[in-house]
Amino acid sequence: MTSQGEVPPRDVSYAPRSTSPRPPAVRSTWPEESIVLVPFRPGLPITRVDLPRTAADREEVWDALSGPYSRHARPGARLAIICVTEDRRSAELASQHLADRLQGVGVDTHIRLWSDGERWREFNTGQTGLQTPSTAERIAAATVLTGAAQPAASRESLAASMVGDREPIAQLLPAARTAAAASKPAAERDWALGRLEQFHVDGNRLSDVDGARMLVALETISTRDALWEDMSRKNSTSHMAIWTDLTRRGPDEVRAAPASMLGFASWLHGDGAKAWCALDQVPADRPYSMAAIVASALQNGIHPREWERYQTQMRDIAADLDESFVPKPPGQQRDIPGKQPVTDRPAPGR
Repeated sequence: MTSQGEVPPRDVSYAPRSTSPRPPAVRSTWPEESIVLVPFRPGLPITRVDLPRTAADREEVWDALSGPYSRHARPGARLAIICVTEDRRSAELASQHLADRLQGVGVDTHIRLWSDGERWREFNTGQTGLQTPSTAERIAAATVLTGAAQPAASRESLAASMVGDREPIAQLLPAARTAAAASKPAAERDWALGRLEQFHVDGNRLSDVDGARMLVALETISTRDALWEDMSRKNSTSHMAIWTDLTRRGPDEVRAAPASMLGFASWLHGDGAKAWCALDQVPADRPYSMAAIVASALQNGIHPREWERYQTQMRDIAADLDESFVPKPPGQQRDIPGKQPVTDRPAPGR
């Protein structure tokens, strides 16, 4: 509890199952002016929210969080509230408010920790200390040894990692479309599934030609859904790798599908921050229903295991989700789960 390196800064996400009593490993980005809720056991979401500074803001945060935490609370549920800000007073008030509300739904808060990057204080006990570089280095080394990825320096750097050279594939798209038109949809679907399976085995980056063909194939909903249905929590890392690469290289006209696939794989992996950054890559003028499903899963605190439960009944999932997602304007963040209106909507893939 002595280093900022211990703060898991994911947005709305779930930790992988583990037999370790320690909090989940650090992921994605460092939080700034934030509150992070970190469960001690699997089942509750890890959530990052902007630090509320007024009573009204504190109530708004709880209104957004109450649904997911009430729904997933189990006997013995515990979590830590970690505040990263220079405003210690706001951190104390906000963490106490959340602790009181969480207690009301059966979630105990054993740690309320504040840090400004140099100092820390545990509000429940009054203990204080300094965050030393040596502690941060020790935690970073331990994280590497466990195989966990180090966090990006900021949300901006994570977003930048999803932008690459899009011109090579852009030049190949016309030829890929011509070839797809001359082929049969079933043949293109079989090719895409086979190419995905090859990637699962060797992990080699798709060539520009294969990348263009894959992105064109994804425009056929039945093909995209076949690749989507291949996703599981076991192979989510491989899916994140291929869709990250194709999101980086995909021009606007074909990027909505791989970005949405990346968002879903990231959510399935428990990486909410990366899932949101992936959805931000959906072009603003191309709203996409699959992106809406990912956004709703994140906002409503849906546990990734629900994918395995309803993988063959996607209409059941869609009935609980909001497909009104439209890419956010620049400068806004979507971190806290929110209550979405239930409306009549088509199944995924429309």
